[in-house]
Amino acid sequence: MLVIGNGESRKDINISNINMKKVGCNAIHRDHYVDHLICVDRRMVQEAVDNRYHQNSKIYTRQDWFNYFAQKKNIRMVPDLPFTGFERWDTPWHWGAGPYAVLVATKHSDKIHLLGFDLYSKDQFINNIYKDTANYNIATKRAVDPSYWIHQIGRLFKHYKDKKFIIHQEEDWILPKEWTHSNVSVDILVNLYYN
Repeated sequence: MLVIGNGESRKDINISNINMKKVGCNAIHRDHYVDHLICVDRRMVQEAVDNRYHQNSKIYTRQDWFNYFAQKKNIRMVPDLPFTGFERWDTPWHWGAGPYAVLVATKHSDKIHLLGFDLYSKDQFINNIYKDTANYNIATKRAVDPSYWIHQIGRLFKHYKDKKFIIHQEEDWILPKEWTHSNVSVDILVNLYYN
C-alpha cells in the first residue's frame, strides 16, 4: 500500500503508474484517484464532497466533522489511535492528515510505502505541492514545524512492529531518530515503480 503525503519531493513521481492501493491526504483528489482519502479539516472534506470525489473512494475525517457529512455513503471516521498519551501531540485533535493516513494504511496492509512525507523544508518556506491554492497557505508562509508529525508517525512505526514501512525520499533526506526502528527503511523515489 502507498501512503501519499503532499511534500514537494513527490512532484515528479507519476502516481498513476504505481500499481498499489493508495491512501492520500487532502487535495490529492484534485490530481489523482486514491482508495482512501484523509481530510481531517472540515474545509478539505467539503472540497472533496463539492468536487464529487469518486464515490468508490472512502473519505475519512474527524469525529467532530463526521456528522456534517454522514449522509454521504463514502464518508468514514478516522480510526481511533491505538495508544494513549498525555501530551498535546498525543491527542486525536492534534493529529493531521499525514499521520492519520499512515494509521489507515496499517488497517489494510503489512507493507506500507510512504511518499511525499518530506517533513522538512529546503528553505524557510512551506513545503507542500498545493501551496498557493484554495485551502492552503501561500508559498511565502513560514515552514511548518514537523515535530508533531515526527512524533506521531514515529509512535505508529513503534506500535506496529509487525508492519514494514518503506519511506521513499530524495537521497539527501535525513531519517528522524524517532523513526529509527528495525521495521522502517528508506529507499530512493524511483524504486516505487518497481515494488
